[in-house]
Amino acid sequence: MSGVVHLVGAGPGDPRLITVLGLDRLRRADVVVYDRLVSPELLAEAPSHAERIFAGKSPGDHGCNQDDINALLIRHARAGRTVVRLKGGDPFVFGRGGEEALACAEAGIACEVVPGVSSAIGVPERAGIPVTHRSLAGGFAVITGHCVEGDRQNWATLARLDTLVILMGLTRLPEISGLLLYHGRGANTPVAVISQGTSPDERIVVATLGTIAGDIALAGLKAPATIVIGEVVRVRERLMALRSAFPHQAQVEAAELVGLLS
Repeated sequence: MSGVVHLVGAGPGDPRLITVLGLDRLRRADVVVYDRLVSPELLAEAPSHAERIFAGKSPGDHGCNQDDINALLIRHARAGRTVVRLKGGDPFVFGRGGEEALACAEAGIACEVVPGVSSAIGVPERAGIPVTHRSLAGGFAVITGHCVEGDRQNWATLARLDTLVILMGLTRLPEISGLLLYHGRGANTPVAVISQGTSPDERIVVATLGTIAGDIALAGLKAPATIVIGEVVRVRERLMALRSAFPHQAQVEAAELVGLLS
């Protein structure tokens, strides 16, 4: 009798941000196939008998091949095991969860998707940046920084959006900012780069689209990083000016954005 595969979103970093359903599935697992960004505290929630298999990828090192990961999930499920594929953020937001769900379905394996808090929304929110805000942003788009290679995006359209959230784009930020400036986005547009968001090591650099590429503060930032471009970044700076009203903000380092509150 075949087992089942649960594609579980672990959230953006803080282990407390996993959903109740996701934690329930993790605590019932026989096998946990986990990504690089999954916290050790979350892995500890799996049963002591559960087999833990690392299948993470990092910049410049793709680790396990995706086809191998798909085969791994199917093999354990066919052996009758309950498999949790524990993925950072949300499984279907640049997490290749769609590929894994299709692979399971095509193999006749039952597969459940448990949504997670995507870093595209959760990381900015915890940093005090709403991706939409009345009078500032009526919509947003989420893209991957890898899209720059091969020019798969319509940058003229992206430059006109109220809020742009970029995942996995830290190393390509100079190129991205140049493309947006070229297509008409204002040089004074606020930009926030949030490194290791929601974790104890979170750091934030705030600047403008015209200056962010040359900001020396970026040199010390580590992936993963969530980049937010748009006027909504100003909301964070207003909250920082009223710290007593926003007590849960993590300790961060921010480059001052001149005139932001004016």
